[in-house]
Amino acid sequence: MSQVKDLRWKNGIRVSELVDFYEHIGFQSVELQKASEVIVKMKKDSAKVFLTFTSNMVTSGLRGFFAQLLELGVADIIVTTVGGLEEDIMKASGEVFQIGNFQTDDVELHEQGINRVGNLLIRNESYMNFEDLMSDILHKLYEKKARWAVSDLLREIGLMLNDSASILYQAAKNNVPVFCPAITDGAFGFHLYLFQQDHPDFVVDVVKDFGNILLVTSQDDKKGVIALGGSISKHHAILATLLNGGAEYAVYMTTAHRTSGSMSGANTNEAKSWGKVKDESDVATVIGDVTITFPLAMMRALDELSDEGLLKVAERQE
Repeated sequence: MSQVKDLRWKNGIRVSELVDFYEHIGFQSVELQKASEVIVKMKKDSAKVFLTFTSNMVTSGLRGFFAQLLELGVADIIVTTVGGLEEDIMKASGEVFQIGNFQTDDVELHEQGINRVGNLLIRNESYMNFEDLMSDILHKLYEKKARWAVSDLLREIGLMLNDSASILYQAAKNNVPVFCPAITDGAFGFHLYLFQQDHPDFVVDVVKDFGNILLVTSQDDKKGVIALGGSISKHHAILATLLNGGAEYAVYMTTAHRTSGSMSGANTNEAKSWGKVKDESDVATVIGDVTITFPLAMMRALDELSDEGLLKVAERQE
């Protein structure tokens, strides 16, 4: 059992040193340090790692970090929501989002053609440009074939992009499947619908892709889950682990609380009652803003994995 110790600053302290000391501070800092350790354990154990995140995280500056994790071989399977895929494509085409504030006149923003996600701002023009991109992308896909499983379609789109900071690009390049069970829940889905009106034989097969995520791991594989936020992306991953014997490792990071009874707030212990996480698994649940908690925990883990030669790119990224 660790003792409480007083944190002190020192000149040149590294992120890894800070996070390691979290074990002695208390409250959520303890869980954050434990989460970093669990991430290292799942990689050392050669577990197949599901990384799940919601679209607002791609709106933020975490998008390029997720892409880098794919490049480094940290994640083996991605599960996300469609807004993040839209915004990944937007950013890959040069769209820039702005940082505003949480206290703003939203009616005025609407009149200016600006959409707010927390304190991040997206112009209507970005979605208009996305519409043109999607028209071109869907025509290219249709020329190849008319019926697509979602993850196959997303891999093909990733191959069309040319941005090393793109999640879809790095996933395609590194053979990491991207699953998006609610592919119609956004502008992407609207453009799929419009395209299908002119091409009735064009089908995006969600049920086929459910089979794909079940087959991406097996009962014999060690499995780890890093679930950032909740929603369908988190549940799709842990449902897949349930049907393949449960996960040996799980890290949840969220702002939701277990008292709501929601998927977003359900912690790793609750997952054990379903068999989504094994009884003897290594787990951690961190309550807090993922834009703060995840980079800290992951960078400490990356330092250790890099030191032990367990990353695809052994050198630390600038």
